[in-house]
Amino acid sequence: MKKILITAFFAVSMSLFAQEYGTKTINLPSSEKYDFTTIVDIEASEVKSQGKTGTCWSFATSSFIESEIFKNTGKHIDISEMYTVRHTYPKKAWNYVMRQGKTQFSEGGLAHDVIQSVQRYGLVPQSAYTGLLNGAIKHDQSKIVPELKKVLDIYIKNDKDSTIPNWKVAVDSILDASLGKIKNNFFYEGVMYTPKSFLALTKIKATDYTTLTSFTHQPYNTPFILNIPDNFSNGLFYNVELNSLVEVMNYALKKGYSIALDCDVSEKTFSGKYGIAVSPNNVLDNEKSLTYIVEEKDITENYRQSEYENYNTTDDHLMHVVGMLKDQKGTIYYKVKNSWGGDSKRIGNGGFIYMSESYFRLKTISILLNKDGIPENLKEKLNIS
Repeated sequence: MKKILITAFFAVSMSLFAQEYGTKTINLPSSEKYDFTTIVDIEASEVKSQGKTGTCWSFATSSFIESEIFKNTGKHIDISEMYTVRHTYPKKAWNYVMRQGKTQFSEGGLAHDVIQSVQRYGLVPQSAYTGLLNGAIKHDQSKIVPELKKVLDIYIKNDKDSTIPNWKVAVDSILDASLGKIKNNFFYEGVMYTPKSFLALTKIKATDYTTLTSFTHQPYNTPFILNIPDNFSNGLFYNVELNSLVEVMNYALKKGYSIALDCDVSEKTFSGKYGIAVSPNNVLDNEKSLTYIVEEKDITENYRQSEYENYNTTDDHLMHVVGMLKDQKGTIYYKVKNSWGGDSKRIGNGGFIYMSESYFRLKTISILLNKDGIPENLKEKLNIS
């Protein structure tokens, strides 16, 4: 009762103070749970799990290609992620050997590695190459890199007493034993294909795709090789202003083009459990932001650059952006398809992440998309045809 009287007295006193001194009573906004409205929703395949692998780059970009195939042909085709992985490991091994072991050798890769593989080796459906052997239903590739690296390190050290054969032969042998041998011919819907003839069926052209990024240490509107650990293939990135990167995202999605996204997911406010990725202005709101709308940071180019240079923003994970949403306050979010499975009991939003524009601005490393998803004025600046 005493508490109620004190509260009432305080409220009346504040009201009288406002009347006498002409101040305004401030009504603090109450916390609101997220309530999303869909703006764009692009056709995409179901959420998969990459299992115990570091091959998010192949899962994300393969999903991206599947959406491109649907856009091209109206067909839903499940593309083999492991076909690209199997062809990419020998390239990584070559890079590691030629650099005499003075570079990273890991499971990681980037979206352009998939596109390069498509151009050289074609595509196959999941039914033609699963990468799963001996009745396995989940991917576990934890032993592949250690086994490959052991062989490569022996060769680099020039160990004359080693019984390891030619390293290229050894690499192929390990990959065949771990993922399975690749067949040059396979049936799909009753028709015999090769990887190249199957690629023709999908109407995918590797030259239709390009990668954009935004950093201040390189001139804008020019291509450069981004120095991140997983860029073992020295892929080119077109550097654009941060506002232009966001403009491309919104323009492409509204035109029906999905996007492969490489970003940092190490923040506590990136949550697969809640299906949310936001950038709270106040660190005290981190936990709250997973469920409730909070004020977010205003991300500048300089702040983004500093977070990249001090390693707070790193090349962690690739995903597939398939739509746009807004909350009840009008804030824009991107619908991002993840590859951590879609079990609704432990993963929010069915395996999709609703990523705020603020988080995207701060934590994106790069995006890969169809050139037709880039506004014409920017394509001219970049000299992209």
